[in-house]
Amino acid sequence: MTDDELIERARNGDSAALNDLLRRHHTRLHAVCLRILGRRADADDATQNALIAIVRGLTTFDGRSAFSTWAYRIATNAALDELRRRRRRAEPRLDLTEATGRSQEPDRQAERALLAFENRELVERALAGLPDDFRVAVVLRDVADLDYESIASILDVPIGTVRSRIARGRALLADVVGNRTTTSERHSSSDGETS
Repeated sequence: MTDDELIERARNGDSAALNDLLRRHHTRLHAVCLRILGRRADADDATQNALIAIVRGLTTFDGRSAFSTWAYRIATNAALDELRRRRRRAEPRLDLTEATGRSQEPDRQAERALLAFENRELVERALAGLPDDFRVAVVLRDVADLDYESIASILDVPIGTVRSRIARGRALLADVVGNRTTTSERHSSSDGETS
């Protein structure tokens, strides 16, 4: 069934159609929330809030855009709301010495493990460090694979602004990833040198 058919059935009280519709879009909505927020627990909360908003607003969906575009807009707003809530909360900090009873000075093996983790997580951390406007635009384009017009509709900004945010966001990502990669390469090449 198409999204439109599922929507029509869901509006008429077919809970199986509603579940199918939500299940069909859940993974991509969650991916968008995760990339915007950077933390799985926050993304889970935002996705849940988005799904609730979709269910509540389904009767008002007018079909002027694709259902997926409308759903991405709701998920994006839910993720941005979660970002605002996060900023208002105090973030607890973990003291590794207290938690483990060990010094925070890493040994050589721990340092290598940390570098491997950093390389694997580099792009996601760099993405999380982007300003919200740039991160959201890049995520909608590169994770959700939406076109510029859809992103402009979701964010309620002109297409030129979308293009600018994506270009600037990608440039910042390239700078961060490029600088970190260069630093990591220097560390690993110096590991093999003797003093």
